[in-house]
Amino acid sequence: MMAEPHQEQAWLEIGRIVAPQGVRGAMRVYPDSDFPERFLEPGQRWLRREGQGQPEPVELLKGRDLPGKGLYVIELEGVSTREAAEALRGAVLLVPEGDRPPLESGEFHVQDLLGLEVFHHQTGQRLGVTVDVFSAGNDLLQVELDAALVPQKQESVKTKSKKKRQKPPSAPTVLVPFVEAIVPVVDLEQQRLELDPPPGLLDIIN
Repeated sequence: MMAEPHQEQAWLEIGRIVAPQGVRGAMRVYPDSDFPERFLEPGQRWLRREGQGQPEPVELLKGRDLPGKGLYVIELEGVSTREAAEALRGAVLLVPEGDRPPLESGEFHVQDLLGLEVFHHQTGQRLGVTVDVFSAGNDLLQVELDAALVPQKQESVKTKSKKKRQKPPSAPTVLVPFVEAIVPVVDLEQQRLELDPPPGLLDIIN
């Protein structure tokens, strides 16, 4: 989905630079992508520095995986010292939103899973909405539960007058393993998914 003329380009975040690696400008990247080629195959990427609005094009020269670390080491054109790599700490690596590798059956892009309405597979009851996706062995969906389903406990907070007032609680969330047995239906066209939760997964709900 390349941007049309005069429209703002949409971007996909693929990783974040977290530290220099060595003294020759290499840097460690924490990935936000399940596609290793984003960090291993040379070519153009984009970089958004901390506090910067528009990303700048950069050339990925090469990259490699750090086994057991969940990190990649990359080298960018024009970054040849540890100091230059350190200056990029916290910067985000991006690709255009339209640059999406093909998926196999049952695979989804993270961005497409955010904001989906969540329903109970058996009862049809709406449970909440997806707000994040985490990689931890199996992927985990973070679901923000509808407030009406959860017992409400008001939190007391002190004001300057030392009187207590009631603070609305934040919306509770649950982490759901993103496996077919628990998430049997993902309908991107209808912007919804269905959960068949095992015992204990939704104990927070009455």
